[in-house]
Amino acid sequence: MNKRHHSSMEDARAAVLAELRPGQSVALLQELHILTRDALMNQDSRRKLKQVYHLYQFIEPLLQELAQDGHAPLLADHGAGKSYLGFILYDLFFKPLGRGEVVGIEWRADLVRRSRELAARLGFERMRFLDMAVADAVQADLPERFDIVTALHACDTATDDAIDFGLAKEARFMVLVPCCQAEVAAGLRRNKALNLSRTPLAELWRHPIHTREMGSQITNVLRCLRLEASGYQVTVTELVGWEHSLKNELIVARYTGQKRRSAGERLRAILDEFGLTSALGPRFGVEPA
Repeated sequence: MNKRHHSSMEDARAAVLAELRPGQSVALLQELHILTRDALMNQDSRRKLKQVYHLYQFIEPLLQELAQDGHAPLLADHGAGKSYLGFILYDLFFKPLGRGEVVGIEWRADLVRRSRELAARLGFERMRFLDMAVADAVQADLPERFDIVTALHACDTATDDAIDFGLAKEARFMVLVPCCQAEVAAGLRRNKALNLSRTPLAELWRHPIHTREMGSQITNVLRCLRLEASGYQVTVTELVGWEHSLKNELIVARYTGQKRRSAGERLRAILDEFGLTSALGPRFGVEPA
């Protein structure tokens, strides 16, 4: 390697390291294949890390609040996949804190096995991983309460299952980035002919691409209303710029105990309006009348 190439590599490596958060383990990012063995990063990995870091900025203040007075925060990460979020949360917050636990829940056994092996190699002793669907986690042998529930791109109904888990475990916070919702869109398609004759608003989902997008929008509105009806204060924002991800909606819910009856009424009204109450009401905590 000539001196010019070596200098260029060192400059590139220094630029990458400058992008990392203080205290971030380079070894962890290499194990997650976000960094190469030479501590370099391609554009795809940079986008992925940017998303996780941006989400961390929302979660860190919640964890700091939870960790007051010596409390050991308990976090459940649903639909964990390769557990990028869980590992980075542990590395940046739980490890220096010296207490608390991260529980990753993922149905793909091979990903759970790899995460367990990686946690063991890195000495992340207060991380554990469960091989199960999110929907089954409520019945698992887990603590009665969790402080915070996260779900980053948990596909389709897994976000709703994470909300079910958070409600059952009396979570103080839920941080959700929904992904790939299909159930409501399917319901809109089933009722399309009737709705087109009944209301001009059905033009909003007459075309297939609009049906999909409308279904995704309605799904997240219903989720927010359900959380508000269950005693949560809800904030909705974008996770990162649209150039980085099309699945970009971030829902942050804080438990206040103030259940909004109007939210429950509007939730039922929307389901009724779109002809979805019978098929999807129970998923959003609404039983058919």
